[in-house]
Amino acid sequence: MNPLLILAEHAASWRDGPLSPEVEHHARRALVDWFANTLSGASRAPATLMSEALADETRGGGGAFCYVSGKRVPVRHAALINGTASHTVEFDDIYRYAVYHPGCPTIAAALAMAQSRGAEMPQLLRAMAGGYEVGCRIGVAVQPSHYRFWHTTGTIGNFGAAAAVSILLRSDAEHTAHAIATAATMASGLQQAFRGEGMSKPLHPGHAAEAGAMAAMIAARGVTGALDVLHGPAGFAAATSEDTGKWEKALAGIGKPFAITDMTFKNHGCCGHIFAALDAVRDLQREHGFNADAVRAIAVAGYRATKDVCDRPSARTEQDCRFSTQFTVATMLLHGGVRLSAFAPERLADPAIRALMPRITVAIDPECDAAFPNARSAKVAITLADGRVLERHQKTRKGDPDAPLSDDDLSEKFLELTVPAVGEIAARKLLEQLWTGSALPGAVPLLGSETRAAAE
Repeated sequence: MNPLLILAEHAASWRDGPLSPEVEHHARRALVDWFANTLSGASRAPATLMSEALADETRGGGGAFCYVSGKRVPVRHAALINGTASHTVEFDDIYRYAVYHPGCPTIAAALAMAQSRGAEMPQLLRAMAGGYEVGCRIGVAVQPSHYRFWHTTGTIGNFGAAAAVSILLRSDAEHTAHAIATAATMASGLQQAFRGEGMSKPLHPGHAAEAGAMAAMIAARGVTGALDVLHGPAGFAAATSEDTGKWEKALAGIGKPFAITDMTFKNHGCCGHIFAALDAVRDLQREHGFNADAVRAIAVAGYRATKDVCDRPSARTEQDCRFSTQFTVATMLLHGGVRLSAFAPERLADPAIRALMPRITVAIDPECDAAFPNARSAKVAITLADGRVLERHQKTRKGDPDAPLSDDDLSEKFLELTVPAVGEIAARKLLEQLWTGSALPGAVPLLGSETRAAAE
């Protein structure tokens, strides 16, 4: 069994296959969520700095839209910059079984190519669905060991991007296979990039989108790759996980269900490994009516990534605080939510949050750890000043497929993230187009973009 050839055949089938109402609806949900994240991140570093640094490369224009600069640019540039912007505010979709954010790289690459080729919405949605299938299934094959050192959105994202762009280029299964094979050897993204300081993490899906798009473009012209690169003894799985891949598991019942119909959409603006704890704290506070002053201690026990990635008792910067269980749980207790405003400068320095953080501890729970990645759970114990201990085993997260955000929830999230970026009229117009339109979305200028362009 060659998993690459099976995946390439499956991807190529999306070129002309019927788009069921269910798949179309879920693909539109993913697109709504991607635009919410991208437009919100488009006015922030590192995407803004990258756009400025690479401006000379776009002087000749192109057929894709860069939502950071507001200009028409080449496909690879749009994939890179938009893919980076889409991962900046940490509100992007998740395929939990692969520990992977597929939308950032897959949609960034697919949308850029679709815009460049003048495609219609159904073509984009088919490409997205096919790209999600390939990336998510390769991600399942290498988890959970892959996640010890690798940021899956960077390492797996180029497969989803390559497949999606191949579909839009109408590549057959052979050329799609070579696109996926070439994408494999450009996989990158280290976890240390977000365990420490710096802006590198959002670059991972941006790079994956660009690399995947390039792999598809050159494969369509005849560039070949090693077709045993996924499962070979020195291939992708062997190099990045504990074996040569769980391919029978990854390919089982391919298309049942389609990955894009089984997505998690974030309900908090931080690392998803904290979500179960945040949901438990929120619900316990609502049920028992205590305030933050009444809290003596909070013990969070979760799976290994909750401890390894998100135990940050001294977090200070925006990047660090988005991955800090201590900061986000304290914010939830004091403010009732962890949204974009949670990471404003005044919140980062809030003395009330800082006073709560030392009372919050993080540990690994064997039961939660054994359930990962299929379930993202946490056990929370809150000790109050009156001696009561409130406990909850949170077995899933709000936003996971078994506790999904509704379409109305997604629309509210979209408007929350995009209205400050583009204004209410533009945001509502785009939202309607994404839910019901047959034409692709085009330029959506950020507020103040004309002023910035004139200044440049």
